[in-house]
Amino acid sequence: MEHDTNKNEMRPKKRQTSLDKFGKNKFTIKMKKKLVALGFLVLLAFVGLVVRLVFLVRDNGDSYKKQVLSQREYASAVIPYKRGSIIDCNGTVLAASEKVYNVIIDSKAILVKEEYLEPTVSAVSSVFGVDAKELREYITSHPTSQYYVCKRKQSYDAMNAFEMLASGENGVNVKGVWFETEYQRSYPQGSLACDVIGFTTGMDGDGMYGLEQFYNDVLSGKNGREYGYLDEDLNLERTTVAAENGYTLVTTVDANIQSIVERHLKKFNDTYANAHREGLGAYNTGCIIMNPNSGEVLAMASYPNYDLNTPYDLSSVYTQEQIEEMTQEEYTTELNALWKNFCITSTFEPGSTGKPFTVATGLETGAMNGGETYYCPGYLTIGDYQIHCHNRLGDGQVGVEKAISSSCNVALMQMAQSIGKKNFLKYSKAFNFGLKTNIDLSGEARTESLVFNEKTMFETELATASFGQGYNVTMIQLISAYCSLINGGNYYQPHVVKQILNSDGAVVKNIEPRLLKQTISESTSDAVRAYCNAVVEDGTGKAAKPTGYTMGGKTGTAEMVPRNQGNYVVSFIGYVPADNPEVVIYVVVDRANQAKQDNSKLASVLVHDIMTEVLPYMGINMTEVVTDAEKEKVQESQTGYLYEEKEAAEREAAEREAAEREAAEREAAENGNGNNGTTQEQPKREVKIDPETGYAIDPLTHELLDPETGEAIDPNSSFMERINPEE
Repeated sequence: MEHDTNKNEMRPKKRQTSLDKFGKNKFTIKMKKKLVALGFLVLLAFVGLVVRLVFLVRDNGDSYKKQVLSQREYASAVIPYKRGSIIDCNGTVLAASEKVYNVIIDSKAILVKEEYLEPTVSAVSSVFGVDAKELREYITSHPTSQYYVCKRKQSYDAMNAFEMLASGENGVNVKGVWFETEYQRSYPQGSLACDVIGFTTGMDGDGMYGLEQFYNDVLSGKNGREYGYLDEDLNLERTTVAAENGYTLVTTVDANIQSIVERHLKKFNDTYANAHREGLGAYNTGCIIMNPNSGEVLAMASYPNYDLNTPYDLSSVYTQEQIEEMTQEEYTTELNALWKNFCITSTFEPGSTGKPFTVATGLETGAMNGGETYYCPGYLTIGDYQIHCHNRLGDGQVGVEKAISSSCNVALMQMAQSIGKKNFLKYSKAFNFGLKTNIDLSGEARTESLVFNEKTMFETELATASFGQGYNVTMIQLISAYCSLINGGNYYQPHVVKQILNSDGAVVKNIEPRLLKQTISESTSDAVRAYCNAVVEDGTGKAAKPTGYTMGGKTGTAEMVPRNQGNYVVSFIGYVPADNPEVVIYVVVDRANQAKQDNSKLASVLVHDIMTEVLPYMGINMTEVVTDAEKEKVQESQTGYLYEEKEAAEREAAEREAAEREAAEREAAENGNGNNGTTQEQPKREVKIDPETGYAIDPLTHELLDPETGEAIDPNSSFMERINPEE
């Protein structure tokens, strides 16, 4: 028994389990407790998550909403703005924006069915001229593409023709083509006022040059947008933000006057092209017409010009063969030169058109009283130079008026000596030389470094500056300053825009004339105007006088640097009527295509032709009698403008006034009265005549001279000659 007991003790104990009567494990209390605890923890976590979500939605709901929505399909379309128009003072459209259509191809939609491809390609090709092979290759090689611009800037008529085709019986299988609208800039008048207007470039249509660039922010609008969150059927709501169109510019330019100017500039070029050298009639020819009493620019043009609709075309200047031979750099350089506005960007020495400013300075400072006389032997020695008059035979004894009318350099140099450097520079700045006029056009040149100052002006520089040499100006600088000389001394800021309108035509801003300063007194202005009147009546500017009108003005001939090369800029600046100026014109011819360039009549005749046509159009009444032949010539020159015939009483009054003026001048000359600056007796130097040529011989330089005008025959002759110290 003991042995058995020990055996039982040595057997391993069995694991105790809870079994039910069927022999399966029982779910104990301990296990139940664990399960309840686990369930409670899960419930607690779920409650915590719900609470957290509530707080997230409350605090960051908008942010998460945006993230969710951003993952959905989003449809958006830009609504382009319309760039503002540019119109002339009479409402003629100079620049406008037209709605055009881009042809968009959706390859994915076209390839939904095989039978859509060929009809669609054929329709697009036939209406828009797209290469069918290239279009087919693009569609098949880009099966998932939904946006491909196959043709840009199509007209409404072309777009409408395609839609009519697609909606007809033959267009059942034309799919996957839609249109995107935008605006294209157009210039209905072609090249008219191209320098003033400028053009747009690039996809955004940003302005380049002229008004397009200067007023780019005003002309530009703001794109709108149409957008919405779409379901599979594209049925969700759309939201549209309308585009804001640009403003319209109303300019001071008169398209009729502008066209007259440009026609005569082209005629000048056609007349002189290839005359002495291969090329245009002049390197540049410019003209500005301005209202002297407001600073409004009525016309501004230069030649050569270009078509604003095709600004990258050089065919107006070069042959196709010459263009093809250009390098890319040369081509770009020539384009930039063509696009620049000669009237505001190019600088040159004004020549004798600067003389009235010297006289005005002398009168205003008290250095002169107008009764002075000067002796001109044909030259004046200044420092180490003999500086010649254009009449190398000498003008003899001249008063102030004669000095201006005959354009005597020597008299002007003597005036400058009495004025002095300080006063000369002071009034040069008052006339705005060296400063920008701030005309509302892009590209105006800075000339501060191109005029004299206290450190750069010495006696020789003062002498040459007195007759417009040695310093540079732009056309807009000179005409703006000259207006103040003859309008009573009022310097107006030149401007080209007078109104800004919104897209509904309402006035947003009126740009009134801006009087900047008083340059000279009214009495000085009256005196200068009288001197300039004599230039046209009996001086160097006779050729500029328009038929039937009194005119004042000044010729200019400036020798270019380097000297002695025969290169000249000639010009004429004038005003009408002579006693009460209503319009000022300035014409500049840069290196005319002539063997002898220093002929101011080239500019004067241009002024005559332009103003003879412009003045009747402007309604400015004639003040002088014209013959039937002159009347007929004027009528022939005018393009659609009626000649305004004068009444008999007005003609008689003009004749009577002219007779009285001649009698008064004759009496003054006989009495030798020099108080008003009229011409005194003019002794001449003894001059020998070359028996072989018939030309006069300058006793100082032995150059050949015209015996009537005293001008040098050699076009390379300079107005300055260095004195040999050994002589």
